Amino acid sequence: MFSLGRFDWRTSAAVVVVAIAVVVAMVLYSDGEGPVRNGGDGPTTSTHGMSRLVFAVWGNDAEVAAYREVVEDYNHDSTVVDVHVEAWPDAKSMLADIRSGEVTPDLYLLPRDELAETLEADRNRPLLDLLDPRGVSFGDEFPRDVLSAFAAEDNLQCMPYASSPMVIYYNTDLIDFEKMANRDLPVPPEDQEYWSLEMFRAAATFASRPRMDSKGVYIEPTLEGLAPFVYAGGGQLFDDEGDPSSLALSDEDSVDSLRQTLEVLRDPTITLTNRQVRQKTALEWFQDGRLGMIAGYRDLTPVLRETEGLDFDVMPMPELDGDATVGDLIGVCVADGPQERVEQSADFLVNLLSNEALSTIASTGYLMPTKIDVAFSDAFLQPGRQPANARAFVAATRSIVLPPLLDVWPQLEAAVDPDLTRLLTQPLFEEELDAELEAIDEKSKAVLDPEETEPTDEQNPSGSVTSTP
Repeated sequence: MFSLGRFDWRTSAAVVVVAIAVVVAMVLYSDGEGPVRNGGDGPTTSTHGMSRLVFAVWGNDAEVAAYREVVEDYNHDSTVVDVHVEAWPDAKSMLADIRSGEVTPDLYLLPRDELAETLEADRNRPLLDLLDPRGVSFGDEFPRDVLSAFAAEDNLQCMPYASSPMVIYYNTDLIDFEKMANRDLPVPPEDQEYWSLEMFRAAATFASRPRMDSKGVYIEPTLEGLAPFVYAGGGQLFDDEGDPSSLALSDEDSVDSLRQTLEVLRDPTITLTNRQVRQKTALEWFQDGRLGMIAGYRDLTPVLRETEGLDFDVMPMPELDGDATVGDLIGVCVADGPQERVEQSADFLVNLLSNEALSTIASTGYLMPTKIDVAFSDAFLQPGRQPANARAFVAATRSIVLPPLLDVWPQLEAAVDPDLTRLLTQPLFEEELDAELEAIDEKSKAVLDPEETEPTDEQNPSGSVTSTP
């Protein structure tokens, strides 16, 4: 978020200094260098007579700086609008201010899992009629599956901007595929485009070295963490991918997928113990060089690059019957409002989608642009830097399985994640798995399809109680 600089004048004329500071602050604010906080629609024009648009983003310093650079370049050439970046450290705090009316942006970043609530609140303007006349080639430049992730009600609701499939990060000192091959262990092909669950387990076993106190793998015991394995084995996470009323972990294909997966993830010789996870996070174990593999998205890459002495690379999620993963998808939404401002916002959005702008964002290393040309460019792949197999992010995008648009994800996770944790960490007989998964599915119904309280007696139309024969 913006803050005005503090003036430190060494003078005895304190009153004059304060007056000057106030005037200067007002000028800076009106020029777009202060935060837009309001209870209504906010300022619509700058002191230069141009319309003033607000672009709401979140991210760390590097990400926000990249957005500002893109906006500054646009403002330099624009004679119609002056775009202002309003920034937050995370999506949650940004959306809280938008929902409360504390800020009213013209465009804003949006996580895909917040789309349902955004549509319910009517906070966006559908984009097809805005972007099609402006020459955006949807099918040629953007993956269709990612476009469909932000589509609803027969329209594109927000524009996919960045996407990252979940992949496996692995420590190349603990997991050396060449050494494994020399020992006749199962390893991925040389291009590292895929690997099986058997290869995944072999790598985890290879990385588990008691003398080094290292373990092979840790996968978060959550719906998000287990979903790629369920989907890859032919199972489904929900009973209906459009309008779910329950999880589907107890379905036959899902049970088979989880049974294979749990044989690996429950093995105490290759996974972190509960005690170890209480001591440090899995990421910290990985950064310390004592954990072979963790799952993560692209935003983990710069964090690991900054870890001294850590050598790492990436692989797609392991295959079971097929390949599958989940994705971290971010879109850009145009807020509803006066048509002129909406049109101006659409013009700026087209600029955000340019190769130049997306390359600037990709250069931070945190985001993978959805646009195909830029995702395959050096701006994203960054040859010569870790991870060497960065193409795994791009290739795995086609394997992303999209969950239903739900506005109850936090409640669902809170309801079932403790049971999933027990499933992965506590002793469980083989024959108990089906019953455990059925119980988890049943618990999910209270969130996905809450039952109304049923009367114990039947009532006739007049409301009087009648007995059942």
